[in-house]
Amino acid sequence: MKKTLLILSLLLLSQSVSAQLFTKEKIKNNENFDKDRWSWGFFLGLNAFDYKFTYEQDLKDILVETTTGFNVGLISNLRINDYFDLRFEPGLYITQRNLQYDPSYFDDMSFSDADLLREVKSTYVHFPLLLKISAKRINNFKPFIVGGVSTSINLSSNQENPDDNSVGQFRTKRGVNFYELGFGIDFYLFWFKFTPSIRGVFALNDELIRDSDPNSPWTGNVHSMKTRAVFINFTFQ
Repeated sequence: MKKTLLILSLLLLSQSVSAQLFTKEKIKNNENFDKDRWSWGFFLGLNAFDYKFTYEQDLKDILVETTTGFNVGLISNLRINDYFDLRFEPGLYITQRNLQYDPSYFDDMSFSDADLLREVKSTYVHFPLLLKISAKRINNFKPFIVGGVSTSINLSSNQENPDDNSVGQFRTKRGVNFYELGFGIDFYLFWFKFTPSIRGVFALNDELIRDSDPNSPWTGNVHSMKTRAVFINFTFQ
């Protein structure tokens, strides 16, 4: 009986809070913020990068260990109307992925534990062009969805390095193209607008540079290797 009352109380409380936040009319902060044609800001955030592999033969998957990276960048926003904005968000994205190879890739070859692991450190200069589609503002909140295309320059790609995996150098292409989809909520505070958002990012092109040996255990069985990532950004405008 006590548990039932507690659950009912929590439900009533949540409904009350929801009504206070989203239905009761409140004083609007920065009421004219979205009226400007142009607005500017910056963002800080976190990322998790992964690779999607497709293979030439049905062997064991290359395992990708993701790590948490860091994002920082600038924002320029062009207001189209009350519901549509065009955004340019150049930023710096730093991350690392660890690739773990199965010993079966090295049949009839001598190898060490170091050969089974490749640390892929990446520093992307990222240039997304995004369309932001917003709902109607409710008090000091406004949810939105966002999508678009982007391109990145990977400063840590090793593309020009003549060495390959035979001497421990894992190489990727310097330029990567993506499409992006996400959502977030604008919070209108007294002095500025704060926006947490989350986006999925998906590469369009194969990024792997193959080793000189076509039967290389590191690249020989890879048909394509494409980045996919999750960005969590906190925007201040």
